[in-house]
Amino acid sequence: MLTKTQRQYLKGLANTLKPLVQIGKSGLNENIIVSVDEVLEAHELCKISILNTCQQETGEIALDLSSATNSDIVSQLGRKIVLFRRNLKKGTITLPK
Repeated sequence: MLTKTQRQYLKGLANTLKPLVQIGKSGLNENIIVSVDEVLEAHELCKISILNTCQQETGEIALDLSSATNSDIVSQLGRKIVLFRRNLKKGTITLPK
């Protein structure tokens, strides 16, 4: 669980990121979950863009992705979601206390 300070710090880091995963009209499927999992493994922070053609609600997708990838939701603003999962082997992001 992230504290407010940690969440704000991660939002600042994600602000300059480009979305690495896009969810389109097919919605959330196994391929998207695997892609997000790989991005989280490599970068710890993943920005996801949900296209207008997606019929699912953004909040629902965020919760499903978070539980499927065992990650924390940093932010959900409009049709963008930012997820964080600490990589214990080669972590690059140092969170404030």
